[in-house]
Amino acid sequence: MTRKPITEDDLQAYVDKALSPERCGDVAEYLLTNPDASMRVAAYERQSLMLRASLDPVAREPIPSRLNLANIAANRAANTAPSFWRMAAAAAIILAIGATGGWTLKGLSIPATEGVAALAQEASASYGVFASDRIRPVEVRADGTDSLKQLASDTLGALTVLPDLSKSGYRLMGGRVVPTAHGPGLMLMYDNDKGSRLVMLTRRMQVDQDKPMVANSDASVRGWSWANNGMGFSLVGSLPAADLHSIADLAKAQVATSL
Repeated sequence: MTRKPITEDDLQAYVDKALSPERCGDVAEYLLTNPDASMRVAAYERQSLMLRASLDPVAREPIPSRLNLANIAANRAANTAPSFWRMAAAAAIILAIGATGGWTLKGLSIPATEGVAALAQEASASYGVFASDRIRPVEVRADGTDSLKQLASDTLGALTVLPDLSKSGYRLMGGRVVPTAHGPGLMLMYDNDKGSRLVMLTRRMQVDQDKPMVANSDASVRGWSWANNGMGFSLVGSLPAADLHSIADLAKAQVATSL
């Protein structure tokens, strides 16, 4: 019986270990004679490992107290208390916030595993996987055609502006779609032809839909992340934070015109 052709779905499922043993063998045999597909699978596997390393701490976190069934039941019971006591409790909270300027709640509303903090981690993971790849760092090259813009539009919808960072000495190499825990992201890569590369990751935001630019650092990777009108952006690299800030400002001014 003729074997079914190996498709991109097969390669993705091979990385995810979601194939039957027979189909897995077919893909493994296919990779032996297809260097290009083999390199792509290797890149997918490296990215999977990086994302797992970044997101495993989230999986090990205890269940938030707000999702605990006992707490939910207790909260419902509390909601049946006389309205006088509910009003008194609300007044006490308002007074406490007013007295402290809200600092007691600062940073507690959104976990570090969500919003632009998560986006920064995802950008750093993409940088770690692809920035050092000298063979196939991007899937779609910035070759003067509309292919990269089409990839951006297909991935993100409204966003079509691809930041031009040439004033900072970096040229756009191209991009690829990368999976994240919060949906697909568009990774753009830039190079200064001196061995230094930057990665800009963009995806739609579930939280932190409008967020001023904030610094982020992960080992030797530094960056700046922000969100505007439901779209999040994170520019990362190995440059000093101050140098990256000016480049991020340049990118932010350009993408703002598309939102």
